[in-house]
Amino acid sequence: MGPISPIRPISPISPIRPIGPITPINPHYPTMPNLKNLAKDTAIYGVSSIVGRFLNYFMVTLYTNYMPKESGDYGVSVNIYAYTALALAILTFGMETTLFRFANKEGEKPDTVFSTAMAVVGSLSVLFLACVFGFINPISNALGYADHHEYLQMMATVVALDAIQAIPFSYLRFQKRPIKFASLKFLFILLNIALNLLYFVVLGKTTVYYVFLINLWCTTLITFFFVPDFFKVKWQVDFSLLRRMLTYSWPILVLSIAGILNQTADKIIFPLVSDTADAKAQLGVYGACVKVAMIMAMITQAFRYAYEPIVFSKAKDRDSKEYYAHAMKYFIIFTLFAFLVVMGYMDLIQFIIGAEYREGLVAVPIVMAAEIMMGIYFNLSFWYKLIDQTTWGAWFSLAGCVVLIAINVLFIPKYGYMACAWGGFAGYATSMVLSYFVGQRLNPIDYDLKGIFTYILLAAVLFVAMESLPASWPTWLHLVLNTGLIALFLFELIRKDLPLHSLPVIGKRFKKK
Repeated sequence: MGPISPIRPISPISPIRPIGPITPINPHYPTMPNLKNLAKDTAIYGVSSIVGRFLNYFMVTLYTNYMPKESGDYGVSVNIYAYTALALAILTFGMETTLFRFANKEGEKPDTVFSTAMAVVGSLSVLFLACVFGFINPISNALGYADHHEYLQMMATVVALDAIQAIPFSYLRFQKRPIKFASLKFLFILLNIALNLLYFVVLGKTTVYYVFLINLWCTTLITFFFVPDFFKVKWQVDFSLLRRMLTYSWPILVLSIAGILNQTADKIIFPLVSDTADAKAQLGVYGACVKVAMIMAMITQAFRYAYEPIVFSKAKDRDSKEYYAHAMKYFIIFTLFAFLVVMGYMDLIQFIIGAEYREGLVAVPIVMAAEIMMGIYFNLSFWYKLIDQTTWGAWFSLAGCVVLIAINVLFIPKYGYMACAWGGFAGYATSMVLSYFVGQRLNPIDYDLKGIFTYILLAAVLFVAMESLPASWPTWLHLVLNTGLIALFLFELIRKDLPLHSLPVIGKRFKKK
C-alpha cells in the first residue's frame, strides 16, 4: 500500500431487485432513487479516499520540501512507485472486479468466490517475491538500481502484501462492512504520516530509503488485521469456478495493465530515454506536479467504488441504460467542475509542493483533462463487462497504451515531461473514443451528448478566461474573478440539470416549480 498511491474507497452493493414499475424520467434532470443513492454512496464511501488523498498531499509537501530536487530522490520514489503500480495490477489479476461479478451471480457461493480469488492472488504474490529475491542482481541492474537492492526488495514485499490485501478489502465492500474498511485505510495513512514526520522532520532523514521502509512497516501491520477474517471464511477452491473466473478476469488483467501503463509508463520511460543529466530530478518535478492533477483521479476513484457494485446489481432492471446515461452525464459535469476549481485556485493549491518543483505546474491542466477522459472511459467500460465481453476492454486499453508509449518514446528527448502529459492525454482519448463507438454498435446507450458537449464547451471557455487574466494582477483579484467564473458554471448547472429542490437534505428547503 504505497504512501503516494490512492486509497481505495468503499461502496455497498445494492441487492438485485425484482423488476417493478418503471419510474418516469424527467428529460431535464433525473429523480431516480438509485441515482441519488449513487451520489450518496460516492460521498460516503469516498471519504476514506478523499481524506486519505489530502493526507497524502501533505506527504508530497513533506517530500518536496525535505528532498532537494537536485538529489533526484523524489524522482526515484516516483519511478519505483510506477513499477510497483504495474506489479500490483499484474498480481491482483483483475480479481477485484471478477469477485463482484461472480459473488453477485445466482447460484454462486460468495465465500467460495472469495477463497478462489485469494488462491489466485496469493499464489502469484508468492511467486513474484521468489523471483524478485532470487534474481535481485539482474533486476536491479536492469532498472538502474544496482547500488540499491534494498529499494526493490522492500517495495516488492509491499506490493505483494498490497495485492493480498486487495481481495479482502473488496470482500469487505461486498459484505457492506464500511467501518472496518475505512478504519484500516485511515490507520494506514495516519501511521504512515506520523512515521514520516518523525523521520523527516524530527530525525532529519532526507533520503528515499526511509519512504520505502516506512511503507513496508505500515503495509505489514495492516495485513495482520485481516487474519481474523481469514479464519471466518470457509476455504474452498472450486476448479470449475476457477476456470470461469480466469476466463472472465484475464481480459480485465490486460485492461488493468494497459490502464496502469497509461498512468505510469511515462514515469517508467522518462529516465530511460531522457537525454538530460538530471533526468531523475526532472522526473521528480513532473511527478510532484502530477499529484496536483490527481485530485481528478481521486474523484474518479470515489465514483468508481460506489458505482461499480451498483452497476452489476442493477443490470437486470429495465431502466438500467437510462441510469447509466444519467450517471455518465453527472460524472462529466462534476469532474468539469472539479477541473475549474483546481485551475481557478491554483495560486493557492501550488503550495502543496515545494518551490523547487513548481515549474512543472504547466502540465497540470493537460493531465487533469486526461484523467477526465480516463473516468469517461471507465464509465463506458460497463457495456462490455455486463455482456461478458471483457476482451474489448483489453483491446481499447492496449490501443491507448501504444499511443501513449509511442508519444513518450518519440518526444521525451526533445520536450521533456510535457511529452509525458500529452502522451497520457492522447492515450486516454484513444481508448475513450474506441470504446464509445464500438459500444454504441454492440450495446447502445442513449447518452445526452448535446448536454454533455454544452458543459464541456462552457468549461473550456471559462478555463481560457482564467488563463487569460494578466499575471501582473494581484493574487486576490485572480481568486475573486476565478470564483465568479466557477459560479457561472454552477449557475448553468442549477438552471438546467440540478435544481436546488432535487438536492438531498437541503432540497426540501426549496420549492419545486
